[in-house]
Amino acid sequence: MKRSRYIGLAAAALLSIHSFAQTLTRAQERAKAKAENVPEIPYAASANFLKLPAGVYFGETVGVATNSKGHVFVYTRSYNTRLFEFDQTGKFVREIGEGLYGFAFAHAVRVDAQDNIWAVDEGSNMLIKFSPEGKVLMVLGHRPESGQVPVTAGFGVAPPAAEPYTFNRQTDVAFDAQGNIFVADGYGNSRVVKYDRNGRYITSVGSHGSEPGQLNIPHTLAADAKGNVYVGDRTNNRIQVFDNDLKLKTIYDKVGAPWAVCITPGPHQYLYSSNSSPDNNNSEIMAVTGEVYKMELDGTILGKFGKPGTQPGEFRTIHEMDCRSENEIYTAEINRWNVQKITLRPKK
Repeated sequence: MKRSRYIGLAAAALLSIHSFAQTLTRAQERAKAKAENVPEIPYAASANFLKLPAGVYFGETVGVATNSKGHVFVYTRSYNTRLFEFDQTGKFVREIGEGLYGFAFAHAVRVDAQDNIWAVDEGSNMLIKFSPEGKVLMVLGHRPESGQVPVTAGFGVAPPAAEPYTFNRQTDVAFDAQGNIFVADGYGNSRVVKYDRNGRYITSVGSHGSEPGQLNIPHTLAADAKGNVYVGDRTNNRIQVFDNDLKLKTIYDKVGAPWAVCITPGPHQYLYSSNSSPDNNNSEIMAVTGEVYKMELDGTILGKFGKPGTQPGEFRTIHEMDCRSENEIYTAEINRWNVQKITLRPKK
């Protein structure tokens, strides 16, 4: 009787292990990019380019951006959310917005055409626009009241109806040539919102789901010179492209989960998209992710670079990228607590 019970337990354990292995395999299949035979782009990496003052350290480096002078801005989560500026040589310049009410849980930073700095703070549900000198010029959204907990779509409870000027854990911001503002609103509202340059609501698109035009964690976005908006629909493993009125144009679904996207200034513009491993240290998924794809704006894949790991030139969950220059990419990595400067060396 005991022997039969032990055999049954052993069989159940083997079945459980087999089921777990199948689950990991399915997870790997979902995480791995569909694109095949993509040429590798040679590159070099500098993982210690930025020099912090003595006694100051990065926490989770979730945001990185550059301005027209080549200065680098890093948005980081440590014991406090902090926004740092470095010059083009990597020398520390200053901290911006120290102790600001809108800083609670950093998510992204962008710099617009006028060198204004935009901090996207997921924790406060606010976007803060700073002048190049660091003065607050505009605030979009508002911080939740004390005790109010934002609800995220897809966790069994429907979030409240989206409102024009209220965010629910927004993730990123982009701008068109006219200065219109596009916000990925993000974990809770599963939408993209368009405002004019003065912050007046114009329109929005998206609801939680996987159908065309629906979104499941719009985690990142960028706009091209024509005003088209490229949305990294992360959990749906696709980039959705909308026109300037937020009408769906097309979908790119070959480059994995777009944790971070950026578009070069041009005149010929390129789209970069990071297929990052999740920030839960799942080694099975990490093994089939970690690369960054270089694409034409029409979705044609030109090449890729990078692999998972902790050494210079390897990546651990790229959370944001800056590509103001076609061959000079900055990556902010949430797990590695670091920013890397990547120099591409494409074959001629």
